[in-house]
Amino acid sequence: MAEHPDLDALRIRFARALHGARTTADGPDPVPYADDLLRRWSQPHRRYHTVAHLTAVLDHIDTLEQYAADPDVVRLAGWFHDAFYLPERSENEERSARLAERALPEAGVPEEKTAEVARLVRLTVTHDPADDDPDGQVLCDADLAILAAPAQVYAAYAAAVREEYHFVPEDAFREGRSAILRELLGHPRLFRTPHGQRHWEGAARRNLAAELAELKKLSR
Repeated sequence: MAEHPDLDALRIRFARALHGARTTADGPDPVPYADDLLRRWSQPHRRYHTVAHLTAVLDHIDTLEQYAADPDVVRLAGWFHDAFYLPERSENEERSARLAERALPEAGVPEEKTAEVARLVRLTVTHDPADDDPDGQVLCDADLAILAAPAQVYAAYAAAVREEYHFVPEDAFREGRSAILRELLGHPRLFRTPHGQRHWEGAARRNLAAELAELKKLSR
């Protein structure tokens, strides 16, 4: 994950996705919408759910583009999926989806595609897309791809998540985090796209198991 993301490049990427989702060439300037989202992703309390994470998700969507039914709608969902993020709150995805429902029609995206973006954002609560939901599979795989990162990058991700939950006592965090890891390891498949299953599944399971083992060791 880049430490200093190229904000101009991100604005261009947002504009391309927005233009791709519009049904006409006309519409408001995409830049103010991109800037509002980038401000949200740049909030100082974020440690993992940052512009770097946004960039990584967009990069992974590009990798998985061939599996999506509407790649630009998936990209817009990537932009909105953590637009609201407060680690102590449980309605982040819902608030992010509602932001998309307000902003995208104003930005020129038709109702049907706006509804699909919002649906995809809400899907990141469970990361459990249906077998006949290629766009959901692409977004969820892109969001979870960090689990398959090289060990050092995964360790930095886990440390950043702990920083975001700095207000949780150590014992409670270890218990909660361990439960999440066990739940993930219990899934028959972490990734749903062919690329994710082929290239990310094994590495992700190794990382999750290693983190869980480390948490167990610290709990003794």
